[in-house]
Formats: sequence, structure tokens, C-alpha cells
Amino acid sequence: MSTLARYKASKNFSSHCADFATLAERELAAFFHAVTELFGSEQAKMSAEDWLQELIEIDALPASPREWTLITARVSSRLARRLSSASQLTEPYLTEPQIA
Repeated sequence: MSTLARYKASKNFSSHCADFATLAERELAAFFHAVTELFGSEQAKMSAEDWLQELIEIDALPASPREWTLITARVSSRLARRLSSASQLTEPYLTEPQIA
């Protein structure tokens, strides 16, 4: 019998993973929906990619809803910086004060 055939995952492990997946899915879906409604689908797509990248970069999976929300908060900061940079590029600047 092979080593893989003898291995059995505990029931708690699979249930625990399912809980993590559910929390992650809910958090990302809510964030994606909010960004889509407020800033459009292009920003939502970039923000979802940022969210997934943030998840990849952390040391361990978040263990609570609060920790998942912290990922969203960090990504929201990136979104704000991206939107701020874009608006600064599109707004005209006055070189001299206008006298009325």
C-alpha cells in the first residue's frame, strides 16, 4: 500500500479549510461588489487581483473574519492611492492664481 493511500485527512481539517474558503469568498465577493458599484469593473478587477496578491504574501491564512477584513483594508488603501494618482494626472493645474 502506498503512503498516499494510507493518509487520511482529519474531518476537522477539511471542515476548517472549508470555513477559511467561505470566509475568503465572502470577503472578496463583498469587496469586489462594492468596488464595482463605486468605481467600475476595471477598478474592481485590479482590486481583486491586489486582494489575491495580498493573500498570497501573508505568512499564514487569516483565522478570523477580522483578519480577512484587514486584507481588504490594505487593498482598499492601494485602491485609494491608485484613484488619487489617476485623478491628479487628469486634473488641470493652475500655474497662476485667477483674478476675478
